[in-house]
Amino acid sequence: MTIQLKTPTLACSSCVDTVTTAIKNVDADAEIQANTKTKLIVVETQASELAIREALINAGYPAA
Repeated sequence: MTIQLKTPTLACSSCVDTVTTAIKNVDADAEIQANTKTKLIVVETQASELAIREALINAGYPAA
């Protein structure tokens, strides 16, 4: 399943690393693309969207 989320606080490569780690903790096999310019995170995962959203919230990067 592909999930697209807009994350307004995604600003730099360190942010991307944090978000990637948070998502990988939910689904180690997830494929993640994060763009700091568009603030868009695209995740190809087997986890639910709710689980991904919760991981982002816990990491300090809630999706809009």
